[in-house]
Amino acid sequence: MAAPSQLQQATYDAIVIGAGIQGSFAAYHLAQRRRNTLLLEQFILPHSRGSSHGQSRITRSAYPRARYAHMMPDSFHLWQRLEAEAGTSLYRRTGLVVLGPAGDPELEGCRRSLGTDQVLDATVLARRFPGLRLHAGEVAVWDGTGGVLFADRALRAVQDVFRRHGGTLRDGEKVLRIEPGAVLTVTTTTGVYQAPRLIIAAGAWTGALVAPLGLRLPLQPLRINVCYWREKEPGSPSAGGASPCFMALGLSQAPHGVYGLPALEYPGLVKVCYHHGSPTDPEERDRLPPGTPHPDVALLSSFISSYLPGLEPRPAVVETCLYTNTPDEDFILDRHPKFSNIIIGAGFSGHGFKLAPVVGKLLCELSLGEEPSHSTAPFTITRFPSVLRAAL
Repeated sequence: MAAPSQLQQATYDAIVIGAGIQGSFAAYHLAQRRRNTLLLEQFILPHSRGSSHGQSRITRSAYPRARYAHMMPDSFHLWQRLEAEAGTSLYRRTGLVVLGPAGDPELEGCRRSLGTDQVLDATVLARRFPGLRLHAGEVAVWDGTGGVLFADRALRAVQDVFRRHGGTLRDGEKVLRIEPGAVLTVTTTTGVYQAPRLIIAAGAWTGALVAPLGLRLPLQPLRINVCYWREKEPGSPSAGGASPCFMALGLSQAPHGVYGLPALEYPGLVKVCYHHGSPTDPEERDRLPPGTPHPDVALLSSFISSYLPGLEPRPAVVETCLYTNTPDEDFILDRHPKFSNIIIGAGFSGHGFKLAPVVGKLLCELSLGEEPSHSTAPFTITRFPSVLRAAL
């Protein structure tokens, strides 16, 4: 750490802490509004310590909860705008199959969000997508807008456009202290920065950052196993690259859901993951004792044997990622209850990447005191009891 006399000092219109996809989009929107913005990242970029790395994420219109379904058209539009600004492709349309028990509430929510009745029975699904298998009493809903977002490329693109609009991105700077006030002061390992508005979008590290500001947010970081499964017959239409994305909801053996994407990161390996993980400290997530059980991998092996018979039932590659979950798995997008010029975006619960352009816009609007373009009522901090401590 630099001595106090050596610390860099600067004043900005806005500071954003966290250069993952949510914080980067918040900074991007601020820079688009001609606000002189500083984006801070504790790790050297690029890195794989948080929730925004990797090559692929699912995007879709189908959503069980209407509040997110209503945001998705705006999100698709903003992704397209970023593609045009960056001059690169960020999305591959593959379609999405949502499968599960007939009448399942989440599956029905997805069907309603699409406004169509594109329900596929086992016969139609087998003809169109021979790699996916339905069982008795199950149906599938087709979302033709679904596809793959190129995550690493998208993160680079939004940061590049942010800088092109005059934004400052400083990586390798861990925030040590936040001092509230009409003009806030943020002290990092190498600098002291001031601004009249601050956005905190630090993923699994958000709880630790806001605790000294009197908030005890109910955020639970989870260690997620990201699994890749080998095709039994590489290049077969029953397994890999021509297949759609999928989600499986309402299955008793996988209560949190299973999702999958076509082979992309690794040739011949299909990404299939359980939408849940084990509680972890983000600083310790890679320090697992030898022999630690992985019940979710066993669950996925069983799922693949039953629903994706074209894949080998043991994972070829297992990587890790972080979710940061709220108790209700809805986002937090709100002002600090005591310091209205501190905006917090957190708890994206493993489904925030596709919505990052809209989330960033909402965080920007909140920080500028504007009426949000989508209702943030479901995302308030005060929906959780006892989050505000009596004294700092």
